[in-house]
Amino acid sequence: MDFTISPRVEDFRARIARFVANDILPVEARPEAWDAHGNIAHDWMAPLREKARDEGLWCLQLKSETGGQGLGRVGMAVCYEEMNRSIFGPVIFNSAAPDDGNMMVLEQAGTPEQKERWLDPIVRGDVRSSFVMTEPHPGGGSDPGMMATTATKKGDKYVIRGHKWFITGAADADHFILLARTSDDPRRGLTAFLHHRDDPGWRIDRRIPIMGPEEHGGHCELIYEDMELPADRIIMGEGMGLKITQMRLGTARLTHCMRWLGLAKRCTEIAQDYAANRHGFGIRLSDRESIQIKMGDLAMEIEVGRLLVMKAAWALDQGSFAKKEVSMAKIHVANLLHKAADVAIQINGARGYSKDTVLEWIYRYARQARLVDGADEVHQMVLNRHLGEEGRDFWRWNVGDI
Repeated sequence: MDFTISPRVEDFRARIARFVANDILPVEARPEAWDAHGNIAHDWMAPLREKARDEGLWCLQLKSETGGQGLGRVGMAVCYEEMNRSIFGPVIFNSAAPDDGNMMVLEQAGTPEQKERWLDPIVRGDVRSSFVMTEPHPGGGSDPGMMATTATKKGDKYVIRGHKWFITGAADADHFILLARTSDDPRRGLTAFLHHRDDPGWRIDRRIPIMGPEEHGGHCELIYEDMELPADRIIMGEGMGLKITQMRLGTARLTHCMRWLGLAKRCTEIAQDYAANRHGFGIRLSDRESIQIKMGDLAMEIEVGRLLVMKAAWALDQGSFAKKEVSMAKIHVANLLHKAADVAIQINGARGYSKDTVLEWIYRYARQARLVDGADEVHQMVLNRHLGEEGRDFWRWNVGDI
């Protein structure tokens, strides 16, 4: 792959960098701009989103006909990393999870009627959305084949019964993509449905308290009790739910990594600034070899992460499912984010542990990175499976025509 980016992508990156520096970081620094769950408050978020839309920095990940800029996965990698210099960044540009992944899967798989009703309002920023898949034991988690929520056909409708949990954004969402079992077929047994907050037959049982800060709408436990949905709420057709999860989660895992790289770089930025200005025992922290080793190692690990993410993004743009590449990026960058926050806190000392910087926020947030969209161990098993199937070809180079 060619590691140069187009002038168009660089233009978006530079404009995003200026927007984050000039408009978002000053808001992040204001305690009154935070909500009770550790995110930007809605009344502070709205004007920033409007300005991002006016400046053409909105939904860059989508096609132009959908309301985006059609940057492709490589362009997204460049821009998402820049957005998440601020912890508030992605949501301002309408590129935050779970809306990000939901919009991309609806753009790819929805009918024209479904796009008009379910996708367009998310693109406009009028509503938020949620992806309803994970279940408590003994239901489906990392293994969707264990899905216990059922959708039973009754005439021209489907009756949904089940229990879901850790559903990101559910408390603030109006549009939901729901996975349920319609048969016992191992490959065609799951179906994806669309439903609205106002549809009867379901409820949010609780907003689950977590150790870290939350996305808007939290992580919720949902109960479905005989919800009835018409057949036109199905995405791609009955039995295509596993395909929908594969379409959505592959890219979604990588977009997490893109954003996490931005946070990791922010950690180094805070650490560098403090080390350059803090003196002790007659010497600046930044002049100590121990600090230089920590910072040099962190810089290298971030660059390794960027290369893994960019390779996976490039492979996706070439039409590959990029399963190996995405899994490698997910494992490395998730662990990198935790390491970057830990190192930066250690360098900042008590200041890093306090709320005077965003390091403690990133540290608490980073622990979930090794769990969301597949735990480290799941992705390691995926890589081992590929290694067993491919042998030495696991590391093969793709050969071009010329």
